Amino acid sequence: MHYRIGAARPNAHLFDVELEISAPDAKGQLVSLPAWVPGSYLIRDFARHITTLSAHCGADSVSVKKLDKSTWQCAPVNGPLIIRYQVYAKDRSVRGAHLDSRHGFFDGSNIFLRVHGQEGQPSRISISPPAGDTGHWRLATGLQAEQVGERGFGDFHASNYAELIDCPVEMGELDFVEFSAGGIPHTMAISGKHDADKDRLAIDLALVCHQHSALFGSVPVDSYLFLLTVVSDGYGGLEHRNSSSLISRRDDLPAPADDGISKGYRRFLGLCSHEYFHLWNVKRLRPAALAESDLSAEAYTEMLWVFEGVTSYYDDLALVRSAVIDDSSYLDLLSQTISRVLQGPGRLHQSLAESSFDAWSKFYRQNENSPNAIVSYYAKGSLVALALDLLIRRETNGACSLDDVMRAAWDKYGQSEAGMPETAFEDLASEVSGLELKEFFDHGVRGTGDLPLAGYLESVGIIYRERPAVSLDDAGGPVKGKSMPVWLGIKTRVAAGRLLVTHVLENGPGQNAGLSAGDELLALNDIRLTGKTLEKRLRRLQAGEIARLSVFREDVLIELPLLAEESPRNCCQLLLDDKADSEILAARSAWLGSIR
Repeated sequence: MHYRIGAARPNAHLFDVELEISAPDAKGQLVSLPAWVPGSYLIRDFARHITTLSAHCGADSVSVKKLDKSTWQCAPVNGPLIIRYQVYAKDRSVRGAHLDSRHGFFDGSNIFLRVHGQEGQPSRISISPPAGDTGHWRLATGLQAEQVGERGFGDFHASNYAELIDCPVEMGELDFVEFSAGGIPHTMAISGKHDADKDRLAIDLALVCHQHSALFGSVPVDSYLFLLTVVSDGYGGLEHRNSSSLISRRDDLPAPADDGISKGYRRFLGLCSHEYFHLWNVKRLRPAALAESDLSAEAYTEMLWVFEGVTSYYDDLALVRSAVIDDSSYLDLLSQTISRVLQGPGRLHQSLAESSFDAWSKFYRQNENSPNAIVSYYAKGSLVALALDLLIRRETNGACSLDDVMRAAWDKYGQSEAGMPETAFEDLASEVSGLELKEFFDHGVRGTGDLPLAGYLESVGIIYRERPAVSLDDAGGPVKGKSMPVWLGIKTRVAAGRLLVTHVLENGPGQNAGLSAGDELLALNDIRLTGKTLEKRLRRLQAGEIARLSVFREDVLIELPLLAEESPRNCCQLLLDDKADSEILAARSAWLGSIR
């Protein structure tokens, strides 16, 4: 197969694609686009972005019949089949395709038609700069280069269809950061206006990537590429076979004169760390259900907590192990994750196994009731990984850890890329540690009770505390102010000057009063409420007091009696216990210390 990608009309956001199939199916060639992209578990029906499609053989037109929303069948021909189509590209995300006069990006799942029956065959990919480019655009991709110019455009090679759609392409006025980790070259290609300290990025990313490669023993690719799009406000990442696609806020990147680590930069490094860890965990070490999927329909597994939750545990752990952040900063991140789980009533209704299985219909399709109904397999999954790691370390006196379990999983399932059976991770954890862990997994993965984190953290000299929120947006961590006396049990946003209720938490004062998502908060005890005054008005209430809440529901004014309730202790604070004995301090050092 030979794919030719052009962009004759970037202002119309259209990629032009020509696919030449040298030996089409004699019965009539089937072609299709995936319905979802690996790493993002939602049916997205990428074929809906194909605006035109036609087929030809030599000078003759070939009839094409659409069989379903993603599949076409071309009539039989006696020579090479050429299919021409256009793809509308206006999705500024890591999983889509985007093109305008300043920037181009595509994930292969959006662009490359699957040639049924020839998925294992190699393909050639020719990519040209867009019309009107005056020589400023450059291209970056994980595809194997065959013959490319100094700006990166030209011919590339993919060994099979799976590789073809797993190497996204970034193009535009790119900036590059280069460094080495694990003995291989790494590059970050940056699209978008920025003033980041590239030397600082290279140093910090090398340290973080080294920790992951040291954990598994080597890097399973010859080179690695971070594709970063810088925007004014945005965040996201998606893993690929030898690269990752990232979106980050411009202000999260380090400024040249900034010696410290801001919360934004810490978040950015955590994003890079997360997607890089997926190089092992998900891209090669993955559930059998995902390994066997042809991307045309959902692939169900109860193990997403292993692949996203464990990765979410190691992403921040690598930051402290690399000394990019200190122990206190790591505890701040960990306390925020714990708080995020504690503040969601859904954790008491949905298990991690269920969360993983229902990702297609619940986690990726959230609504106003989601906090009451679901738990994140990212957040709670990372806490189960934390608890498992500390449990194994404690019960084996430091002779074994989750690191050893991950290495064993990599050796057995990752290097061969054999799909992991549903119970394999739990079985390996017991086998490697020598511990009976069924009760642990029944409670943490298949149960809905809270994890006994205080005891696990105590074994490494960490003091665990739960406290009331000190503000409406308190995410946990160190105390910075006086506790809120009461709470509403709702989430809000300001839109066009209106204070709107977005979520009403189960059994909270707001739900008991009759508030509903979509209500506009107007007044509390006849005093106007705004995004800036809501917290101030709540601080004037006392637990047990009945207040009058005025709201608009659609266009009707209603009055609700609000019984003020004491703020729950749903914010976590973690502290270093430096008075712990030397054995515990040694255990903490072994846990948070660098992997050489």
